[in-house]
Amino acid sequence: MRIERLTIRNYRNYASADVTPGGGVNLFVGNNAQGKTNLLESIYLASVGRSARTPRWQELIKWNESEALVRVVVKKDVGRDGVEIRLDREKRVAINGLPVTRIGELMGVLKTVLFSPDELRIVKEGPGERRRFVDIALCQLSKAYFYALTRYNKILAQRNKLLKNNPTDDALTVWDMQLAREGARVIKTRRGFVGRLSPLAEAVHRDITGSETLTLGYEGIAGESAEEIETNFMAALVKSRARDRMFMLTHVGPQRDDLAIAADGIDLRSYGSQGQQRSAALSLKLAEMELLKAESGEYPVLLLDDVLSELDSYRQTKLLSHIKAYQTIITCTSVPDDVREKLGDITEFSVTAGSVGLIK
Repeated sequence: MRIERLTIRNYRNYASADVTPGGGVNLFVGNNAQGKTNLLESIYLASVGRSARTPRWQELIKWNESEALVRVVVKKDVGRDGVEIRLDREKRVAINGLPVTRIGELMGVLKTVLFSPDELRIVKEGPGERRRFVDIALCQLSKAYFYALTRYNKILAQRNKLLKNNPTDDALTVWDMQLAREGARVIKTRRGFVGRLSPLAEAVHRDITGSETLTLGYEGIAGESAEEIETNFMAALVKSRARDRMFMLTHVGPQRDDLAIAADGIDLRSYGSQGQQRSAALSLKLAEMELLKAESGEYPVLLLDDVLSELDSYRQTKLLSHIKAYQTIITCTSVPDDVREKLGDITEFSVTAGSVGLIK
């Protein structure tokens, strides 16, 4: 899978841009605040239907303009797909010229893995960052998971709303049954994903560090089958009911789960050094690339937003040794000669004040 053409109009600081990336490594080079990240953001928007930087899509429209456009042509092993997103008074998505009413239909058309300085927070920040990492990967792999997660979140919102009105136990039980059923699907899928990702992350991490053994685990309601998880979830909801009533909030479920990340038995979330946390975050992203390839048949597009400056020379080398197998789009302010040598054949663009030009 690779992007053949990216077209944007009135997007962030761009009035207009048409980019034809190469099939391998692509460098977008320019000073800060010129629009490099905006290009990656537009690709990510076409991939998952939302920005990685803001939940308010209205902010993506260029200042003093009434609408914006993002169009991406994706070449796959078999055929091509076109994704078009128009932003005006609403967000409208079309795939191959046909409008889609449910954003879930977009999932998997253009698969991407984004690695930015913010993504380094996967390890060192709270559980929400790690759940987001798992959910975005799974949504690209499975529309069924996207819809299950959407249903769960809607039921959760309804239960939390109900808790504010001092409901009867019978009324809560009705919502608890629905929450446990959908939540069990989410938990089972997440746990399976982490189980498949773990050996891939371990192999990448050993290559990066040379010695450490990385282990992943899913921390959530126990159970292997959906039925077992559902039973345990119901029991946990009943046990937590008094607390939920007191705080008018649901305290158990997938919205509270976490991804355990350890190296040689040390919990990197709490006790890892900055170098260990960066190595683990890099390992997770590269392992995600391999898992998406294994389960979908094609590598996704890798988006690297100014991460070379965040990694030391050793980790840079390890990262660059992996990315030649798939289309990669890298933003950076400058490219040291040794990095160019490691990359080999590249397609390079300059980015200046919302304008993109091909260098070579």
